[in-house]
Parts: sequence; structure tokens; C-alpha cells
Amino acid sequence: MRPYPEWLHVLSWIALGVAFLSAMIILVDVIWRPQKMGIMNLVWPITGLYWGPVALWGYLRVGRKTTKEHHAEMMDESSRQMKRKREQMKSAPPTRTQVMVGVSHCGAGCTLGDIGGEWWVAAMGLVFAGGAFQTRLLLDFVLAWIFGIGFQYFTIVPMRGLSVAQGIAAAIKADTISIVAFQVGMSIWMALTYFVLFPGPHLQPNEAVFWFMMQIAMIIGYFTAYPANAWLLKKGLKEKMPESPDAARQLEQPKAA
Repeated sequence: MRPYPEWLHVLSWIALGVAFLSAMIILVDVIWRPQKMGIMNLVWPITGLYWGPVALWGYLRVGRKTTKEHHAEMMDESSRQMKRKREQMKSAPPTRTQVMVGVSHCGAGCTLGDIGGEWWVAAMGLVFAGGAFQTRLLLDFVLAWIFGIGFQYFTIVPMRGLSVAQGIAAAIKADTISIVAFQVGMSIWMALTYFVLFPGPHLQPNEAVFWFMMQIAMIIGYFTAYPANAWLLKKGLKEKMPESPDAARQLEQPKAA
């Protein structure tokens, strides 16, 4: 017998289906309209797996303006002026959009790590940290950290022109705090799910409700990682993802009297 009502089972399938559809729409679009920053071609669809329509809305509002094609068109108009303004934006406080993109960047790596960790534990029956749940959390964190640092590496290296060793060191410095913050939020919800909401029998990875709970956990992780990313961007420890050239052009507009 399922440890949850039928309506939750149905709701879980709907949530997962809508999220998967959102991710596929984004994926198809980035194939046709590649991002200027290559790693974002993965970040946007992966974000759709847990944020669903919210990620799709964010992509259409922000991601569509940071494609290679859009940047080329805008830069052709006044490349020298745009380059100068982008340098000014680097020294300015991070915008809300830059923080949100920074969190989604970290979240994408964590999402891949969490999905891989959960299936790995389930498939192999691993228990090495004092219990099945503790093993899941530990393996999720290790894989999330590896993927997260990898994603950050492919952001920092092309933006700073670093060597492999320098890039790895910079990625670790830039994203470790963010990954920890994301995983803390996610782990708190999963602990509540495991010990309080479904104490026995526990949810399993072959159940839709399990992954619906993971979606919620990742969304919570997104919010717990937001302040950390704002701080990292403000301190310059993490690179601000390029915004639309339109944002730089707006700096040229005279302020209203």
C-alpha cells in the first residue's frame, strides 16, 4: 500500500510532466539559439527539471537575450561603446537577474548530482554513512559538488582566460559556499520528507512522489543559495554571468530629470 493519497500521486505526475515539458522546450530552443556562454545551454534545461514553467519564463525573459545571435546583432551596432559599458557593469553591484542566474547555475550542478546520487544509492544498495538516508545525503553532496564545480569551471575559465589548474582552484573558491547552501536547503526538506511526512514505508526513487519531493527540495535549495550567491557576486569571488547587451545599452540612456 502506498504511504500517500492518490491525489498526491496524480499531482506528482502532473508536476513532473510539466517540468519535463518545460525543460524540453528550453532544450530545443537552445539547440536552435545557442547561448553566448556555452555552459548555459545545459543550465537552462536542467533548471526546467525542477522549476518547470518558472524556468521557461525565466529563459524566455533572460536567456533569449543572451544568445550568440542576439549578442552579435547588438555588438554590431556599437561594439566599442558596448565593451566599455560591460566593463562598468562588472564593477557594479550584482543585479537580481545576475544573482538568479548564478543560483540556477549552481542549482543545475546540484540537480545532476542529486539525481545521480539517489539512483546510485538505490541501484547499488549503498549504506556507508550510518544509514540509507545519511548515505544518500552524503553521496548527493559529493556528486553535487563535483558537478557544480565542473559547471563553474566552464564559466570562469573562458571569462578569465585561466589555465586548467587555475580554473579548478577558482571554481572551487567561487562555488563551494553556494553548493553547500543549496544542499543544506535541499537536505532539510528531504529529512522532513523521510522522517516526518513518510516515516514508513519511505519513498523510493521508482515513485513519482519521491521525485516531486525532490523538486520541492531543489526549489528550497535555490532560495537558501540565493543569499550566498549575492554575497559571492558582490565580493567578486564568483563571476557575474553576462547580461543582455540591452542592459548595458540602458546605461547610455539619460536619467529623467
